[in-house]
Amino acid sequence: QVQLVESGGGLVQPGGSLRLSCAASGFDPRLYAIAWFRQAPGKEREGISCLSNYDGSRYYTDFVKGRFTMSRSNANNTVYLRMNSLESEDTAVYYCAAGPPSCLGRVLTRNYISYWGQGTQVTVSS
Repeated sequence: QVQLVESGGGLVQPGGSLRLSCAASGFDPRLYAIAWFRQAPGKEREGISCLSNYDGSRYYTDFVKGRFTMSRSNANNTVYLRMNSLESEDTAVYYCAAGPPSCLGRVLTRNYISYWGQGTQVTVSS
């Protein structure tokens, strides 16, 4: 059974940091890249980053580039999203997802996702 389980969300002040985790199980990790999406209230779910299994390339959208960083622990099949300099506009439910192993060379869109996690809430507020 495929499972993607996010953790690490919470309430943080503007300018603060959080690290989200995505623990993957039930599938061959070599067959899928892990991507992060987020969905703010009243908005569509949008892709923000992807970590390629082919060469370790990382892809980020412009509004998180330089602030967010993806990394991986092969030992426990977990992918992380380190988020720095958080802004109120980053408030959303964050989802990890499994998609094509190359990330198709960019941040993925929803139609390419095979599996989703349940999401974790991130709230940036003073």
